[in-house]
Amino acid sequence: MSRILIVMSAASVWERTDGSQYPTGYWAEELAAPHERFVQAGHTVDFASPGGVLQPLDQHSADPAVAGEDCARHVAHAQQALSDFGPLLKLDEVSADNYDAIVLPGGHGPVVDLFKDRDLGRLLIAADRAGKVIGAVCHGPAALLSAIDDNGQWIFTGRRMAAFTDEEERMFGTAENAPWLQASRLREMGARHEQGEPYQPFNINDGNLFTGQNPASSAPMADAINSALNKP
Repeated sequence: MSRILIVMSAASVWERTDGSQYPTGYWAEELAAPHERFVQAGHTVDFASPGGVLQPLDQHSADPAVAGEDCARHVAHAQQALSDFGPLLKLDEVSADNYDAIVLPGGHGPVVDLFKDRDLGRLLIAADRAGKVIGAVCHGPAALLSAIDDNGQWIFTGRRMAAFTDEEERMFGTAENAPWLQASRLREMGARHEQGEPYQPFNINDGNLFTGQNPASSAPMADAINSALNKP
């Protein structure tokens, strides 16, 4: 079986252009649904973040009115998985050589820290060059922006990907006063961003890159990754 690294943000707030602080954290379904499927498939899952900081839960992802009726199960699974794992690994101490896949869940944290994290960029570049699986869902694709090579080039330029859309950001109420919008930035950097209906599952597989648009896309992304990892 394979070894998978889930990389979390360490951010607990998202500073807005008006100076306000928007509380953030990991989105329960985006962490729990992939983790659950990976473990069920027999894979070993590690967690890492910048500095090994354990990010708090985004409380919106525990609200059934926002995250759906199944959110309590996702919250419980995520919290148990993180508790069982113990202290998170520090990104600067992690090697891509030890993993078959790197997976990036969302919450707004990746647009705060992971998008510019050099240690994550190093991991992603090494993983992509080795043809290893890379997965990202919702705001997780923002973390792909960290992968700038020694020539100053973004390694995912020209790649097809899904990500939380500008429209979904507006619908969620977080587009106004956002320092930048993820889907727009990905397109500006050269990604071939594609999108489905708001808040409906939509996934893109492009070679070793597996991406999902929103929380509902988390489980389909994990299933696609499992299929890829289980190929002989």
